[in-house]
Amino acid sequence: MSSHIQEAGIHDRSSGKMPDYGMVATRADVLSQVLTLIRLRGELVYSARLRAPWSIAFPKGAAHFYFVEAGTMWVKTLNAEPIAVHQGDMLLLPHGIGHLICDDPATPPADIGSLIGEHFDRDKSVLDFGGDGVQTRVVGGLFHFEGGSLAAIMAALPLMVRIPSQEGKAPDWLHALTHFLVKESHEVEPGSSLMISRLIDLLVIRTLRSWAASQTHPSSWVGALGDERIGRALSAIHAAPYHQWTVEGLAGIAAMSRSIFAERFTARIGEAPLQYVKRLKLTLAADMLSSGGLRVTQAAERIGYASDAAFSRAFKAQFGYAPSEASQRQGSSWNSVE
Repeated sequence: MSSHIQEAGIHDRSSGKMPDYGMVATRADVLSQVLTLIRLRGELVYSARLRAPWSIAFPKGAAHFYFVEAGTMWVKTLNAEPIAVHQGDMLLLPHGIGHLICDDPATPPADIGSLIGEHFDRDKSVLDFGGDGVQTRVVGGLFHFEGGSLAAIMAALPLMVRIPSQEGKAPDWLHALTHFLVKESHEVEPGSSLMISRLIDLLVIRTLRSWAASQTHPSSWVGALGDERIGRALSAIHAAPYHQWTVEGLAGIAAMSRSIFAERFTARIGEAPLQYVKRLKLTLAADMLSSGGLRVTQAAERIGYASDAAFSRAFKAQFGYAPSEASQRQGSSWNSVE
């Protein structure tokens, strides 16, 4: 998501001076900045025309999203009660858990792998399945969170993230994004794979942002944005991520003692302040390297590492691959059905 993270004025290195925090982004903007740390690899978007009775089981692996264009479906995960998802609802399953979707929890499921050959049109990305009863229309998609995602962000998300409709009417942004996703999947043209990838990226981020904003009793990083003092520290970090932050310096911005600040930050965010800063710097470095704009030595220097070796060790521990391989990780085959 390199295009998301290079916003002007947010990540510029200062000339040794502390930034003017009186002009730092609002807490809502910090939420957007935190969500830029989520890195996605889109796999597939498809339209589903499902007629009762129908039930489809998906294995553990990819994360999924479902937007119900018409009708109602049920979603069931292991050891959980099924939930009904109605017209206009958006549902995100971010943890890649096995699950099934169906017209009725009592309908016996068919495995998705057994349906691909006969019921999935690969050219138009349309899944057509079921009996001759009531129809449900769904826009679905598969994606993966890559290794750059902050563990604290992912741990804070529930098994299901739901954006309910307002009396069956979906938000305008959801209609617009799913419309363009379906158009790109049905009318394959040069660049469609990249467009689908980027649109899935945008759809997931926008869904998470809407969900976070709706939480009345948030926890983890969501709750931190409602904590004025921790929110000030987050604003400062994201305004100047290359600054050599200390716990004392961040505690001063939050107007708290060092020990109380460190304890509250860790409780809210899910990791210690300097570990959060380290992850942010490495994520920015990965984006810079992926875009091909910098060499490894330049990226290491940009985020404050004294040696390439130390930077490479930290980078590989974070992402699972060497920084020299980052630019090769941009290309992927999106339109495959596993």
